[in-house]
Amino acid sequence: MERQINTIANELNEAHKFFTENISKITIFMTKAVFSIVVFYIGSRIISLIHKKIQSSLERLGVDKGIITFVASFVKISLYILLIFSLSTRFGVKESSVAALLGSAGITVGLGLQGGLANIAGGVTILVFKPFIVGDYIVQNKSNGAEGIVHKIELCYTTLCSYDNKHIVIPNGSLSNSTIINVTAKEKRKLELEVGVSYNADIDEVKATLMEVVKRDETVGEEEKIQVYVSELGSSTVVMGLRVMVPNEEYINVKWRLNENIKKEFDKKGIEIPYNQLDGH
Repeated sequence: MERQINTIANELNEAHKFFTENISKITIFMTKAVFSIVVFYIGSRIISLIHKKIQSSLERLGVDKGIITFVASFVKISLYILLIFSLSTRFGVKESSVAALLGSAGITVGLGLQGGLANIAGGVTILVFKPFIVGDYIVQNKSNGAEGIVHKIELCYTTLCSYDNKHIVIPNGSLSNSTIINVTAKEKRKLELEVGVSYNADIDEVKATLMEVVKRDETVGEEEKIQVYVSELGSSTVVMGLRVMVPNEEYINVKWRLNENIKKEFDKKGIEIPYNQLDGH
């Protein structure tokens, strides 16, 4: 018991001796640490203000929204690296050592995150060649890709907003290497509808009815080029086709409205829309 007490006492004496001899160094280190925390906090607030200022300034100049988000993200990351570099030198780390460390880290990270660098390169490609901009409706790889309205284009990722209000985040690297269908590149978009009618129906009457429904729609109007035709002679139906150009922002609404009005008009005129049925005898 006495031996344990002596051991604890010796350890306490050594600790006291260490703090006594290095009190000035510890005080300086703690002061630098507190100073660095304060500077980092203030620097973060300043960087946030600069980030917002850049965004607002570019918006006033009428710069494309994709370029605004890309440039603002790049400047923000660069300022944070500069802030960390400055704080490191405050702890006595030499600038050459920090530069060498950053260079080595950059090479290591670059090798480990080749996909991230590809995403940045993809983002630059998208902003330079502009296959789409913020606000466009795009389809990526029609067979199995994503689609939606471009919400924002950032340093590494592009965010789409789908019709059901889901955010779809796509890496810029894969997006720039994909087949992109820009649905809203033009002011108007072709709307195609198909509806089946009975073989007993009068084709001329059906075509006249479809033409009447389309021309009556306030969004389409009579000046648009309208095509009504027999698309296919099916096993139990005559498939009628309808094509018309509509404004991009009204595409879905016009499609739903025309489908409903066609059904109502067919019911009025007794035009039968066949459906699968089984007759038992």
